[in-house]
Amino acid sequence: MSRISTRATSTLLAAAALAAGASAQAQTATPDPFYQYTGSTPLADIAPGTVLKTRTISYYVVGIKTRIQATQVVYRSTNAKLEPAANVTTIFSPDCTSSCPNKNKVLSYQSFYDSLNPEDSPSRAFAGGKRIPDLLPAVETLLFGSYRKKGYTVVISDTQGQKAAFAAGPEYGYNTLDAIRATFNLPQAGLDRNAKVAMLGYSGGAIATEWAAELALTYAPDVNANLVGAAFGGVLVSPEHNLTYVEGAAIWGGVMPMAVIGVSRSYGIDIQKYLTPRGLEVYDRMQKASIAYVLGQYSKVTWKDLVKPEYQDRTKIAEYVEAVNKVIMGTGGTPTIPLQIGQGTGGTMELTKTSPIWGKGDGVMLAGDVRTLARQYCDQGVKVQHKEYGTSHFVTMISWLPWATAWIDDRFAGKPAPENCASIAPGNPLTPLVYTP
Repeated sequence: MSRISTRATSTLLAAAALAAGASAQAQTATPDPFYQYTGSTPLADIAPGTVLKTRTISYYVVGIKTRIQATQVVYRSTNAKLEPAANVTTIFSPDCTSSCPNKNKVLSYQSFYDSLNPEDSPSRAFAGGKRIPDLLPAVETLLFGSYRKKGYTVVISDTQGQKAAFAAGPEYGYNTLDAIRATFNLPQAGLDRNAKVAMLGYSGGAIATEWAAELALTYAPDVNANLVGAAFGGVLVSPEHNLTYVEGAAIWGGVMPMAVIGVSRSYGIDIQKYLTPRGLEVYDRMQKASIAYVLGQYSKVTWKDLVKPEYQDRTKIAEYVEAVNKVIMGTGGTPTIPLQIGQGTGGTMELTKTSPIWGKGDGVMLAGDVRTLARQYCDQGVKVQHKEYGTSHFVTMISWLPWATAWIDDRFAGKPAPENCASIAPGNPLTPLVYTP
């Protein structure tokens, strides 16, 4: 591993430790009335992607005000249970007057703000948030900032919705697609109806990007017509597999209970009735936990610790089986656009052991699952460019980003999409769980 990569990993891990230590001092956010839809027309009677209200904000980076302005939009979307919901997106329009050559090139960037607290969404950070989790969107400015500077229209939605549906992939996808719809529907954006849209996301942002790509044709065919490609890395394909991979891991162990809580919340499961006293303790502590407060804090927490003896076998929980099968990537549809997928395999660098069942991962995501998803899409005629890195989750992002942005630049330029389907090795089976009473 290069000296730069080592330094980057150390910096990220140090930031995670700082965030965890500061969790007790995190300030309580005052609810912002902007986020609530108060109109008289029921949301069910409003088309997805409709702009419900707007405001102009000064863009803040780690609580520091900049000269950049953005438009925030409350728009109509759909939650994991297919119910109408209101959500928020932030839109950076080109800072130009007469000549805006890239105005009708739209980058939909999906954040990796992973949290069970709606107050940790990127829109709050952009509007002036000063909490520890607001550091993450600030770091992400490095990922999407070059497109804003080049005059692209950049869209960044609160992909997890207003109830923080962590790990509930379909909801991420709906929120992403409707944020793009809202951008087209926003007069201030001034987009041509034929504007090109590319999607980009890593880790939690990959959840949103991939699900938006696979749901676009059926849920938002109008948006699908504008999409030119989706690039994503560090991919959560089958959360059920990842639970066994990360439980008890030194850094990433807390993602297991976070995902269980998030999926349960999203699909209306009362998970508490299955929990042990220890499980209830973890549940209570994590109700509004950001990943910034979870990394490195739950290395001794396993499924066995959390649930009662009769539920050690997760297939005996019917509602869990039903919900977790809904969040397996590739079950919501087939993308019609080219995909670029990156995934790390060096999870031992972040102290996660290789799974005896599922093989190598990057510390939190499983490479074999990603290969199977890529091969599935290849078999369905999708042009897929797939690449594995021998590095961990944090470090892979550093290598993945220039590869992904170069690929996106080529999609906007109209170049033919590359694919390497024939060379993608077999991976893990993505067979849905079966309820066994």
